[in-house]
Amino acid sequence: MTRKRRSFTPEYKAEVVGLIRDGGKEITAVCRDLGLTESAVRRWVSQSEADAGRGDAKVLTTAERQELAQLRRENRQLRMEREILKKATAFFAKEST
Repeated sequence: MTRKRRSFTPEYKAEVVGLIRDGGKEITAVCRDLGLTESAVRRWVSQSEADAGRGDAKVLTTAERQELAQLRRENRQLRMEREILKKATAFFAKEST
């Protein structure tokens, strides 16, 4: 039996992180009360710290993650277009001879 993956809004994640940071509650207690996994909440806290500029330098901020995803999509599109042009060039070179 597989469990359906749950998704949470950014607002909900911010509230949970606020409970830990501002409410003084421990991560384990918040997870137990809300029925969340500890690893997910720790990721949310880490991401929140990175977005605030206080986190580990190795962790990308949310804006950086979005930009990276957009650049990867753009790069994939450009590679595909380049391959099409290479094939078209080879086809027309073969036709002209």
